[in-house]
Amino acid sequence: MDFAHSPRVQELQTRLQAFMDEHIYPAEKEYWAELRANTAAGRRWTPLQVIERLKPKARAAGLWNLFLPPKAEQHGPALDYGMGLTNLEYAPLSEIMGAVPWASEVFNCSAPDTGNMETIARYGTPEHHKRWLEPLLEGRIRSAFAMTEPAVASSDATNIQARIERDGDEYVLNGRKWWTSGAGDPRCALFIFMGKTDPQAPRHTQQSMILVPRDTPGITVLRPLPVFGYDDAPHGHMEVLFENVRVPVGNILLGEGRGFEIAQGRLGPGRIHHCMRTIGLAERALGLMCRRALERVAFGKPLAQQGVTQERIAEARCRIDQARLLTLKAAWMMDVAGNKAAKTEIAMIKAVAPTMAGQVIDWAMQVHGGAGMSDDFPLAYFYTLVRTLRFADGPDEVHRAAIAKLELARHAPRP
Repeated sequence: MDFAHSPRVQELQTRLQAFMDEHIYPAEKEYWAELRANTAAGRRWTPLQVIERLKPKARAAGLWNLFLPPKAEQHGPALDYGMGLTNLEYAPLSEIMGAVPWASEVFNCSAPDTGNMETIARYGTPEHHKRWLEPLLEGRIRSAFAMTEPAVASSDATNIQARIERDGDEYVLNGRKWWTSGAGDPRCALFIFMGKTDPQAPRHTQQSMILVPRDTPGITVLRPLPVFGYDDAPHGHMEVLFENVRVPVGNILLGEGRGFEIAQGRLGPGRIHHCMRTIGLAERALGLMCRRALERVAFGKPLAQQGVTQERIAEARCRIDQARLLTLKAAWMMDVAGNKAAKTEIAMIKAVAPTMAGQVIDWAMQVHGGAGMSDDFPLAYFYTLVRTLRFADGPDEVHRAAIAKLELARHAPRP
C-alpha cells in the first residue's frame, strides 16, 4: 500500500486549499447571517446566495465534480464527466472540503447529490443520463434519496415496506419516507426511491430503485426533521409521503429486484466521502482547540500548559491520524479490489470516523467552555453533524456486527 499522493492530487490539494482560504472561510459568517435574514423574512428554504455566488468561481478554477470516479467503473455507457479521480485520490480533497460543512456544495460535491449522480452514472440508461445526470453535474438541479422509513427499522434495508407495483407501462409507488435529505431544497427535481417490487422474492432481491421526478402528482413533503434543533435549511431532512405516484416503467434502475445491489454499490464511495469530510471537521476542531488553549489562562497558566489539555490534544492527534489511515486503506482497497473486497474496511471506517470526530469535537468544546456550546464557534453544530453520522448510512451497531461476523469467520474451525 502506497498512500503517497500523486503530483496531480497534490496540485489539486493546493488549489482547493487556496480556494477554501480565499473564498470559503471568509464567507462563513455571511452564510449564517444570510440564513438568519432569510428566516426573519420567511424565506428560510431559499437557496443561499453566498453559495450560489461561489459556484461559478469553483467551476472556473477547475474544482467542479471532483468526486466522480473513472468512467471505467460505470456499468452504463462510457462517460467523460468530472475529474476521473479514484477513491484514494478524491479522499484528501474531500477532507479539505469537509472542514466547512456547506463547502462541498460549492464544488458540486455534496451529498446526497454525489451518491445519486454516481448511481445514475453507473446504473442509468443514456436517457437517464441526459435527463437527470447532466443537469445534476452542471449544478442546475438537486436531488434526494428516499430510502429510510419511520414505520420500520430501516437499518435493515430488507425491512422496507414501500411498494413499487407495475401497472401496464407505469409503476405505482406508495410509502412514507423520512430523513430524505435534500428534499427541502426548492431546486430538488428528482428522488431516487427504494421500495419493494416483489415481497415474495428472496430477501435481498425484493427491493428496487426507481427515478421519480419531484413534480410527479402524489408526492407530499410533510415536514422537516430537525437534528438537535437544526433543520439544515434550505437543504433539509424531510418526511415525504408517496401516494399512488405514477412513473414510467423506463425509470427503473438496472431492473426489478436490483435495489439492494445498487445500494451496496452506492454506499461504498459515499462512506469514504462521509468519513473524509468528518476527518476534515475533526482537524478543524483540533485546530480551534489548540488556538483556544494557547490564548486562555486559567488557574495561573495557559490552558495549553494544563496536563489534561495536553493529554486530550495528543490523543486527538493520534485518533485523527488513525482514522485517516484506515479510511485511506479502505479507499485503496476499493480501487484495487472493488467494494466487496473492502467491505470490512468500509464498515470499520463508518464505525470509527464519526465516533472519533465526536470525541475530538467534545474535547474542543470543553476547552472553549461556555463559548463552545454557543454559536460564536462552529463546534456545537459540528457535534450535531458527526453524531448524526452514527446513524446515516447505517448505525454503528450494524457496522460493528458486520465486522464481528467477518472476524469470527476468519477464526472459525475449518470443515
